[in-house]
Amino acid sequence: MIPQEIIRRKRDGEVLSANEIAAFIRAMSEDRISEGQVAAFAMAVFFRGMTRDETIALTLAMRDSGDVLSWGDVTRPIADKHSTGGVGDNVSLMLAPIAAACGLAVPMISGRGLGHTGGTLDKLESIPGYNIMPDEKLLRRTVDEIGCAIIGQTSDLAPADRRLYAIRDVTATVESVPLITASILSKKLAAGLQTLVMDVKVGSGAFMSNLANAENLTRSLVDVAIGAGVPTSALITDMDQPLADAAGNALEIVNCVDFLKGSKAGTRLETVVLAFAAEMLVQSGAVASLSDGEQAARSALQSGRAAEVFGRMVHALGGPSDFLERSHNYLPAAPVKVFVPAVRDGYLAQCQTRALGMAVVELGGGRRRASDAIDHRVGLDGLLPLGTKVVKGQPIAFVHAANEEDAERIAGEVARLFMITDDAPAETQTVLKRIG
Repeated sequence: MIPQEIIRRKRDGEVLSANEIAAFIRAMSEDRISEGQVAAFAMAVFFRGMTRDETIALTLAMRDSGDVLSWGDVTRPIADKHSTGGVGDNVSLMLAPIAAACGLAVPMISGRGLGHTGGTLDKLESIPGYNIMPDEKLLRRTVDEIGCAIIGQTSDLAPADRRLYAIRDVTATVESVPLITASILSKKLAAGLQTLVMDVKVGSGAFMSNLANAENLTRSLVDVAIGAGVPTSALITDMDQPLADAAGNALEIVNCVDFLKGSKAGTRLETVVLAFAAEMLVQSGAVASLSDGEQAARSALQSGRAAEVFGRMVHALGGPSDFLERSHNYLPAAPVKVFVPAVRDGYLAQCQTRALGMAVVELGGGRRRASDAIDHRVGLDGLLPLGTKVVKGQPIAFVHAANEEDAERIAGEVARLFMITDDAPAETQTVLKRIG
């Protein structure tokens, strides 16, 4: 196998065979291909695309680049969910313990931030001691005894994806449907899932900014996953504004704890979390209908069972035993906090959501290069939802920063990212479409 020949053929729009794709991915995972060649391959796929069969072959090759877990000793249904990412999208942090509290086993293999979107692993690393890379024995024990474990790709799970994932982030090739599909599904299939639900974001803060592109990605994910043998459904959800009222690593963990304790009821975030919990429970055969699934999930949340599962998971994976009760004592806090004032009276009608995510990156809460360290303290919170009536000077968000200069600069930028109008905007749906 000559890497440059495979790159050339894909660059010229030819269809690669499953054997060619497998050989290239195997060489990449064994570090026999340079970073430049991997980047060139990613760019060729970005511009030329892949057929369904090529995408299935890429997904399976990346899955098979490492171990594939088997859960024969676990009696619970093995289920998971994945999101294509957005701003303030911390659904996974609450969803996994809710699903576990309802009787599912959720070995959730998550990723780091990509571009303007936050990463579940980066958020969890805000928790002192939390081990995002447990060995297989600890992973199995946690899933078996507690019901869920949110972790990263260990060195044995889809190692080819880990390398390609980092290179895509810094080469402007994130928004490729075949690469997104293969990246997501290779990790999920390596986890040995029986069922999967997908959250595909669309809007100004998503990688897919319009509904047609989001549907294209969604159908690719569902089609390839089913083609690989995993029953899958998907919801397309709105990302024209941040989903949670916080964006930033430790701040989103605070948001998660607050949610599990019941203080985020009635929000867009709750709508999405409960919708995906219902999907997971129906897919796994635990309930007969989506309404039954939502009711079961709401009960797990309101009873405190889901919060208990989250606390136990954190402790099992190395975090503090009393994290749920004393999270503010453990999470890092930025030294400077300033508010973002509304520039005029009126209604919050629109926001540039991707730019809000990039503001978090500018604060140090994301990466410009794969090697960048993250400041878990920084970010935005107190973000008011669109449709809120405000008066001039009222806080519409708060900036948490490492220093006064960054705080004031980002506060000014964030203020300009919101459009305020005299009339209230039309209400929008949070869950836009179901495909399955």
